[in-house]
Amino acid sequence: MPDVVVIGAGMVGAACAYYAAREGLTVTLVDRGSVAGGTTGSGEGNVLVSDKEPGPELDLAMLSCRLWTELASEAREVGGFEYEPKGGLVVAENDEVLRALTELAGHQGGSGVVARPVAADELADHEPHLAPGFAGGILYPQDAQVQPMLAAARLVRRWPGVTLRTGTEVTGILMEGGRVTGVRTATGDIPAGAVVNAGGTWGGEIAALAGVELPILPRRGFILVTEPLTGGPSGGPSGPLVRHKVYTAAYVTNVASDSEGLETSAVVEATQAGTVLIGASRERVGFDRTVSLPVLARLARQAVALFPALADVRAIRAYCGFRPYCPDHLPVIGADPRVPGLYHACGHEGAGIGLAPVTGLLVAQLITGAEPELDPEPFSPGRFAGAAAWTA
Repeated sequence: MPDVVVIGAGMVGAACAYYAAREGLTVTLVDRGSVAGGTTGSGEGNVLVSDKEPGPELDLAMLSCRLWTELASEAREVGGFEYEPKGGLVVAENDEVLRALTELAGHQGGSGVVARPVAADELADHEPHLAPGFAGGILYPQDAQVQPMLAAARLVRRWPGVTLRTGTEVTGILMEGGRVTGVRTATGDIPAGAVVNAGGTWGGEIAALAGVELPILPRRGFILVTEPLTGGPSGGPSGPLVRHKVYTAAYVTNVASDSEGLETSAVVEATQAGTVLIGASRERVGFDRTVSLPVLARLARQAVALFPALADVRAIRAYCGFRPYCPDHLPVIGADPRVPGLYHACGHEGAGIGLAPVTGLLVAQLITGAEPELDPEPFSPGRFAGAAAWTA
């Protein structure tokens, strides 16, 4: 019998399994699909501090950035996972937006964020192919990128205490005396001392199997992928076309938005494979995977407005994913006070890749009774304790 069953083999579930096993626990990681087959496989791999307001989530992100650096160092011996500490550049269309960005950066500095103002005439030093006319920007050297599917796979295989069971759908939560004692799957029961809900966008459905409610909803987003560019990673003979993660200030606003409607903002970054990733869109349309050509066209126009050279580059594919949106914009991390033995690690929206290591670390520390590295209370499932519950 494993000490822990982790439901969901995306980036967050992989990190929960990794850190729990590192603490000496035996772990069974289950997923009805494949490793990184859900939201993780549909993301850009962002590890960001630049898009977060000062507060609990930014504190999480700062610790997670450090953990990502440690994990990347460890993973080099097994091939790595394309960790790129490339930094992020946020650009402002006018002086008013630049003042708002500068004010935000000043507040973020109190949490340890490094933010460097970039004057309009200095933008080309950082991004030579950026369109002219921007009022300036803020450079965030702590922002990074990973290949999310590769990173999840590396973590799953990194520690010997983890047993992976893909193609295994969880159909129920085993309970005895009001306490979780394992999971029921289509192929049999798996008893365990604790269960971790790392179901991402489906975290609410998994919580419901234990009779509790988590208000997690899918928030769809599209990404365009260009053809590989020659002359190095996403560049030409003069160097990379895009050197950082580059986005406009509207991206920060959209991340914090509660709107159900479509929102798009220009986000452009390169990959080690030579492609350029173009985002980002957000809309709440349930689990509708219908490809929206108008949304893709809008993303393409916004990307060309940032980098005019992209007008001559072909898009070779597009894909969509569903961010696990929580109405208060904070992830759900920790023990559920309504059902002893059940832990949650979901609801990260678009920050799941970046916050995965710190989420896994906190869950492992809470399960083992160790002192958490930071206060988990703002992310506690207890904030939903007023929701109706039943026991099986």
